[in-house]
Amino acid sequence: MATLDMTRGNPTRLILSFCLPIAAGNLLQQLYNIIDTLVIGRGEGVAALAAVSGSGWLDWAVLSIAMGMAQGFGIQIAQSFGRGDHEELKKAAGQSIILSVLLIVLIETLSQAFLYPILRLLQFPEDTLALTLLYLRIVFGGLPVIMGFNLLSGFLYGVGDSKTPLIALSLATVVNIVLDYLMVMEWHLAVAGAAIATVTSQCISFLICLVAVCHLPVFHLSDRHFRPDRAMDVRLLRLGVPVALQNFIISIGGLVLQRVVNGFGFIFMAGYNAASRLQGMLELFGTAIGNAMGTFAGQNLGAGNLKRVKQGLRQSAFIAVGIAFAITALMFLFGRQLLALFIEDDPQIVEAVLVYAFRFLRVMSSGLFFLYLLFVYRSTLQGLGDTLIPMVSGFVELVMRILCALLLPRVIGEWGVYFAEIAAWIGAAILLMVGYYHRIHVLESRMPSQKSI
Repeated sequence: MATLDMTRGNPTRLILSFCLPIAAGNLLQQLYNIIDTLVIGRGEGVAALAAVSGSGWLDWAVLSIAMGMAQGFGIQIAQSFGRGDHEELKKAAGQSIILSVLLIVLIETLSQAFLYPILRLLQFPEDTLALTLLYLRIVFGGLPVIMGFNLLSGFLYGVGDSKTPLIALSLATVVNIVLDYLMVMEWHLAVAGAAIATVTSQCISFLICLVAVCHLPVFHLSDRHFRPDRAMDVRLLRLGVPVALQNFIISIGGLVLQRVVNGFGFIFMAGYNAASRLQGMLELFGTAIGNAMGTFAGQNLGAGNLKRVKQGLRQSAFIAVGIAFAITALMFLFGRQLLALFIEDDPQIVEAVLVYAFRFLRVMSSGLFFLYLLFVYRSTLQGLGDTLIPMVSGFVELVMRILCALLLPRVIGEWGVYFAEIAAWIGAAILLMVGYYHRIHVLESRMPSQKSI
């Protein structure tokens, strides 16, 4: 439970040492979804598989708001830590906790109230509607601990501790695996059992991070840090709201895409959603490098060292693209075998589902390097205090995803649905790159000593 000062030392070494635990944590977090999918698909069949995997975008639409706010609050923690201003950091932490409690009450109320009408609006097949509704009601019931974990892990990331969240996720994954097997395969609780296992395991990760934060002196808060502070609240909301909106906007595009997918029928839906479940695995190194760059940029901006930010960005982008190409090659070689692990049903149904799933996986993998660049540039911008351009990039993803999903299938059929995802990544990545260089130019104009010679 040690902090890490990223304002000095070799940037590549620091970024890699910081991002590797995050990548491992992301991998374990994705195992939540994959284990649920494996157990449900093999234990309950294709209908239950479609119900759980089809909930992905709606699940993300709700969770992304809480996660985005927590991520924005973590940016302030990183900047205060980089400046060495521990009193400001404690004030930011106290106000973040208050804002998070208010937010989660609102999200929990709205998500439970409007879940069923939204599922009907998205035209979920009758075969899966009741199962999806049950699964999401239980998952959304765990929103307080999900928000708590993301808030506290954001605190830890901000001060350079990426190992404690990894420990938390490791233990939570073990609990999730055991409970998944017991509740679904042994006790036959089906999708409800998978949801209960996920929420229970997230409670474990939250409690571990809570203990870690309480043991760090920099987070020893007093009553004054919880008193209303308008200036700090405004600063936190300016960082958190755009990130939350960015995530929510992206999810809206995903929901529209899911509605289009549902219109292609039950088999196509199962195949598309099975491949989508692997997307989290494909992107986990990208999100880890992005998170590392967000903390790196935030701390070095706080220390007034823009040259170091630019150096870290270049090295992170190079690493990210190399990893993306390696993953693409692996998916082309072994993707079908991975997808086959998710499905257990009539052989003819399984084969039909796998055809659609592998097509989408190959298309998605081909554009993966755009997604990795998107993560690096977006997180760097956020670390530099600009959450507006990343939010606008969410609109770009929304527009590109919706336009392609609605128009391309009329021309090239199912392939239009596959290419909608890559189109969204490309549009957002281009905007973020332009936004990053503009942000650097603006900051350099305020800090002339930071301009490149």
